[in-house]
Amino acid sequence: MTTTPGWDGEQLDLDAYLHRIGFDGDPAPTLAALRALHRGHVTSIPFENLEIMLGRGVPLDLASVQDKLVRRRRGGYCFEHTRLFAAALERLGFGFTALTGRVSMGSENKFRPATHALLRVETADDERAWLCDVGFGAGPLEPLEFVDGATATQGGGWRYRLERLGTLDGRVPHVAWWSLFQAPAPGTADGWVDRHNFTETPSFPIDYEVGNHFVATHPRSPFSARPYVQRYAADVHHALDDLTLTTSRPDGSTDKRELSPSELPAVLADVFDIVLDASDAARLVASVEASGR
Repeated sequence: MTTTPGWDGEQLDLDAYLHRIGFDGDPAPTLAALRALHRGHVTSIPFENLEIMLGRGVPLDLASVQDKLVRRRRGGYCFEHTRLFAAALERLGFGFTALTGRVSMGSENKFRPATHALLRVETADDERAWLCDVGFGAGPLEPLEFVDGATATQGGGWRYRLERLGTLDGRVPHVAWWSLFQAPAPGTADGWVDRHNFTETPSFPIDYEVGNHFVATHPRSPFSARPYVQRYAADVHHALDDLTLTTSRPDGSTDKRELSPSELPAVLADVFDIVLDASDAARLVASVEASGR
């Protein structure tokens, strides 16, 4: 098994991380453990970009990430989630390659920047490789086998499919592209949607630093202008996009509610398990109010 270097697994407070995600099994680098780690992580640690809304940076060093996501029980977006999960896998002896993807969400003809982080993982007891995507905010619950045509129905009926796209219709020759599909698309009752595309080219912590800087600071980044928060479970997906709260289910049914800025702190606590202190709660409300939403 191979692991891209530099993920600081030795610095991880492993006991605290395993407690945070509710893992109480054997942490040996097996397929069963990988499934349990993945499921625990995606259902315990929410997706959120609130530090950007609060006018602060998003550091990716492991000490900062585990302080935020583990000790302070906050959430993060894909670079933070994958940075933490990679450190845990490295510490436990899994082999993996860090990858970077381009979020598409059905926009097949729009070539977007590489701003999504995910992992190709190997275990000690199984010859197959596995796609682990803990930082998207909408599953999957467990790893998908890293093979063309792999499909999975998970939890209450969330569906995922992995496809090898050849060379992206010839536009990028000699590079094998993959796409992860999901049904239904988050927040809709639609069928399959291509969620993101990626190659097997290895990425490293410094590559995630570059993508993270774009996501956190660029005016065209979807996460630099409004709150975006998600919480995912086996039977429900909650998403806060600006002031719209959407609850989606595996059967494609959705409920939407428009919030006022003053409701945000309570909704974050009650729905997403994100508790802001009084200062940050007031700051977030003021930030959203000042934007004119």
